[in-house]
Amino acid sequence: MIKISKPLDVAIIGGGMITEMQILPSLYHLQRIGLLNEISVCALNTPPLKRLVENVSLKNAFPGHSFTSYPEVDKEPEDKNFPDLNEEVIAGLKPRQIVFVALPDQMHYHTVKFALEHNQHVICVKPLTLSYDEAKEIEKLAFKKGLFVGTEYHKRFDDRVGMARIKYRNGDFGEFRAGYASLIEPWYYRDSNFQNWCTAGNSDMFSYIGCHYIDQVYMITGLLPVRVSVYGTKEKYPNGNEGFLWTNARVIWENGASLAVINGMGYPNVGPGGNSQGLWMFTRGEKDGGLIFHDDQYRGVKHSYITKGEHAGDSYYNEPSPDYFKLIERGGSGLTPIGYGYRSIEGLVQGAHRVEDNDIIKRREIIKNIDAEGILATPANSSFNELVVEAGRLSILNDGRDVEIEYGDNPNIHFY
Repeated sequence: MIKISKPLDVAIIGGGMITEMQILPSLYHLQRIGLLNEISVCALNTPPLKRLVENVSLKNAFPGHSFTSYPEVDKEPEDKNFPDLNEEVIAGLKPRQIVFVALPDQMHYHTVKFALEHNQHVICVKPLTLSYDEAKEIEKLAFKKGLFVGTEYHKRFDDRVGMARIKYRNGDFGEFRAGYASLIEPWYYRDSNFQNWCTAGNSDMFSYIGCHYIDQVYMITGLLPVRVSVYGTKEKYPNGNEGFLWTNARVIWENGASLAVINGMGYPNVGPGGNSQGLWMFTRGEKDGGLIFHDDQYRGVKHSYITKGEHAGDSYYNEPSPDYFKLIERGGSGLTPIGYGYRSIEGLVQGAHRVEDNDIIKRREIIKNIDAEGILATPANSSFNELVVEAGRLSILNDGRDVEIEYGDNPNIHFY
């Protein structure tokens, strides 16, 4: 744990699913151990905030902890929207606190930039932006002001990735040649707020979740992606909006290796896991092949319950993952978060603390050090992700045409 002189306030912008299941409980624990002070959550309207306030699991896990809600849950009607309130909340923070952006993909750029313009450190759910130019603009603005910006690619903190990274970069696997990855989210996502924002004109399942695997392969191998093709299957949500609810991507890497990535929104609600996911990478040496296989779907735990919860994804028989995020007893009051979902947020909050409490020259030096370490995803060390997302969007809107990524002094994308 790093030493800090004072805890920082944090404002979460967005009160949806990821805030409820990962972000808020992680921040409550960081508040408990002294890294954070006041926590606020801002949403478009009160219903998601009311769910957070009334969440029994959070109350039991973090007794005595609460957040300030914007808009106020007890004072505003549920059908009233406050589209500009997040800017008021950010503008009202003391300088150099933390803004945690947990909004739909297409809203990241504006909110992150606004937070930086108001002298706030920023943590953002992935992807940082939907274009490379936007990511570079954020990088330059943050460095100019000496502010930390980190993207929450939580699989960077999966110990499987860390183990493979050291072995691969030591040469123990040989060279990556081909692989495939998949992450299929549950069917009930279609009934959630996804149907309002993850529409064909805004995003798709590869941009939303496939980016995790592009980032993983880079973290393990250090290779850069150079060509992307994404085919999307359109389906209608319950509200009638159309989205690319299934995507099939092919990513070519700078050494000629290929990775197939399948994503979707259709894992059975009655299935035993929270989703279906995994990564397979095949490598070659001089005399034999190598293999990296992360079975992220099955983690060796099998439960069969007498009672079933009321959540759409709850089932009597379950194969829960102990690795992403869980709350367990570790002594003391309440519960303790474990898993790479928590470790990721802890690392990013510590990143902001590392930069904070210094003059601007020292803050810039520390930012460069964090960039060079390559563990926390920053605009300077992970903007290849924005190039892939941008290329993927161009491809999926053109029936899966190949899109090439060029690096160098002026990175860009164009049809292959």
